[in-house]
Amino acid sequence: MTAVTLAREPNGRRMLRYGFTLEWITLGWNVVGVLVLAVAAIHARSVALAGFGLDSLIEIGASSVVIWELSGAGEARQRRALRLIGGAFLALAAYLAIQSSVVLITGFRPRPSPPGIVWTAVTAAVMFALAAGKANVGRALDNPVLLTEGRVTLIDGLLATVILTGLVLNAALGWWWADPLAGLVLVYYAIIEGRAALAGR
Repeated sequence: MTAVTLAREPNGRRMLRYGFTLEWITLGWNVVGVLVLAVAAIHARSVALAGFGLDSLIEIGASSVVIWELSGAGEARQRRALRLIGGAFLALAAYLAIQSSVVLITGFRPRPSPPGIVWTAVTAAVMFALAAGKANVGRALDNPVLLTEGRVTLIDGLLATVILTGLVLNAALGWWWADPLAGLVLVYYAIIEGRAALAGR
């Protein structure tokens, strides 16, 4: 059942509005996040924070795709949207693999970043809440695009948690390698989800 068909039903219209609201919140949060992370990354000379800013750009693109898809109908549009989101997943996997490997190899040691710690902590909580909401709405609307983008948001929350852990361990114990090492764990999951989205699953 398409979003337009569901929109003719009272509950469907409500869920569709909720889906749009979740995506606009995600979009707005990440637009602000790009600016906050840029300032924090420059101040702390943090590759991790700079990379998380790039992840926020990917999430902005994914949210824009879902808003576009929810505004229309048809399987062809859904397939195009899934391919775009799949590409975002693979771009995220590439970013994680490259960034984490470079930081581990070079032994780059960022400065402690209290603003980065605060922002990533709050972002993790917000992204997990948004991901849960998108999963519920996606199932209610039977919308694979929203479900897939919800997993992008979930990865965003996981990545924020990983980076938060790295920032805290670096600030408290000087464990500079904790962040890039944990980031590598998410590469596999991002690749699996990206391939599934590109296949239309």
